[in-house]
Amino acid sequence: MLHIIDIHKTFNPGTINEKAALNGVNFYLDDGDFCTVIGGNGAGKSTMLNAVAGVWPIDEGVILLDNKNITGVPEHKRAAYLGRVFQDPMTGTASTMEIQENLALAARRGKSRTLGWGITRQEKEKYRELLKMLELGLEERLTSKVGLLSGGQRQALTLFMATLQQPRLLLLDEHTAALDPKTAEKVLKVTDKIIAENHLTALMVTHNMKDAIAHGNRLIMMHEGKVILNISGEEKKKLTVADLMHQFEAASGEEFTNDKAILA
Repeated sequence: MLHIIDIHKTFNPGTINEKAALNGVNFYLDDGDFCTVIGGNGAGKSTMLNAVAGVWPIDEGVILLDNKNITGVPEHKRAAYLGRVFQDPMTGTASTMEIQENLALAARRGKSRTLGWGITRQEKEKYRELLKMLELGLEERLTSKVGLLSGGQRQALTLFMATLQQPRLLLLDEHTAALDPKTAEKVLKVTDKIIAENHLTALMVTHNMKDAIAHGNRLIMMHEGKVILNISGEEKKKLTVADLMHQFEAASGEEFTNDKAILA
């Protein structure tokens, strides 16, 4: 479903601020894989995700999605087959619009528009039924402004909107990092449910080792712009934080020192 082949990205080349963010990243995802991405600060996690999303062009390498070369495809065109949830809960929704209006926009993404009624009665009923699965009470607040929701409610709604049209690939960029632990756990539970029920292929960047181990069927660890660990199947199911730290040290020759990732 996703094949990343030897991609490189350097910011501010030839200047005193030159930073090689990606140094030959290679990995692939099969259809239906839910892969978590972990690594220390500056490992290249978010840069890699942004490269897949088309936020900026890569310097070298190839990105294939569903066997199609999307390396040179601009970000707005990739939106037709990518869903994305950002770290900031305020990013993925329009705060001054109602919940049902946000859902209607998500449902119409990439489709032709007409001058008919904005939201039909049938659509409202559909949204109400779908929102019930979030178990956040949003099905009774369809006309509430999104800006009135809590961060967790808003992030769950953003996740729902990003998957409404079942994208070929779902990108989750530390989408629970700004939430308190209890709310983050609830959003991750919703994430697991939506991905499983819709058989989505997903790539989730996280700063939390426990979450990286507990969620998904694949795990990759990045360090200095490269993938140094790629774990799946029974090996991933048996992983502990201590195991992951030991494997990181063996692969990189360095000690993992990101306390936030270890202790979160």
